[in-house]
Amino acid sequence: MAKIKPSKGAPYARILGVGGYRPVRVVPNEVILETIDSSDEWIRSRSGIETRHWASDEETVAAMSIEAAGKAIAEAGITAAQVGGVIVSTVSHFKQTPAVATEIADKLGTDKAAAFDISAGCAGFGYGLTLAKGMVVEGSAEYVLVIGVERLSDLTDLEDRATAFLFGDGAGAVVVGPAQEPAIGPTVWGSEGDKSETIKQTVPWTDYRDGEVAKFPAITQEGQAVFRWAVFEMAKVAKEALDAAGLTANDLDVFIPHQANERIIDSMVKTLKLPEHVTVARDVRTTGNTSAASIPLAMERLLATGEAKSGDTALLIGFGAGLVYAATVVTLP
Repeated sequence: MAKIKPSKGAPYARILGVGGYRPVRVVPNEVILETIDSSDEWIRSRSGIETRHWASDEETVAAMSIEAAGKAIAEAGITAAQVGGVIVSTVSHFKQTPAVATEIADKLGTDKAAAFDISAGCAGFGYGLTLAKGMVVEGSAEYVLVIGVERLSDLTDLEDRATAFLFGDGAGAVVVGPAQEPAIGPTVWGSEGDKSETIKQTVPWTDYRDGEVAKFPAITQEGQAVFRWAVFEMAKVAKEALDAAGLTANDLDVFIPHQANERIIDSMVKTLKLPEHVTVARDVRTTGNTSAASIPLAMERLLATGEAKSGDTALLIGFGAGLVYAATVVTLP
């Protein structure tokens, strides 16, 4: 019986560089209040959101991704030609095929990198990071680009009082490459499809195409159900990720949860009993909920402002539509 030659990858993988892109247009709560009966105080108290960014026609999913990816590649100290894989997590690229990752890989100047999209909602960055780690360690690529990108303004119903104020646009990217010691911990991930109705697209694209509904599909959610699930169940998942990495909350320097809602973030901090020295990402205040882009965008901002530094130990957790989730501990680039 013939034996297959074993793969020869790196012993471990790590994040080598991070980059972000936020659209030029900044949208304050006052703009949202033009279409819903609410107040700035109510929006801030319910979500912590003060502003968000909305993309122009030129700031496409691909264009924002290329900007963020270019920064991540430069920070990693490699060239685009060295990138062997491009993974893009998004729910707001409106071409079913081809994958937008292929366009991004080409325009960045990669050397025919493997390229594909994934749809895992707000947990998408964690899913992509896990896949990238596997590719580097397995040896199918030396460097892998992971991009979370959304234009959620295209999927926002501005008359829906429960969601109109939540969503923003943007792209975050990281380069994952070889390491000589562990720097991306085991991923704790999963799904709870029995709760899929709590965050969903209002109607299938075909209903809009066939004229069964007049309004373009949007994202909707059952706010209280999502809040309870995120606070209680995701705190357990975060703890499992710490346990899997052989760490405790006291070992953390940084906590970067999905930027869904500041009330959820505050509740998770309390439930996890994070020490005061742990820096907590609160990018949601000025960026809003950018789904798959939220964790890398928050990471990029913390490093740029000096609130976090290279070598810090950070707990990442994403959670959202599906319902899906992914948590892991990483060493920051």
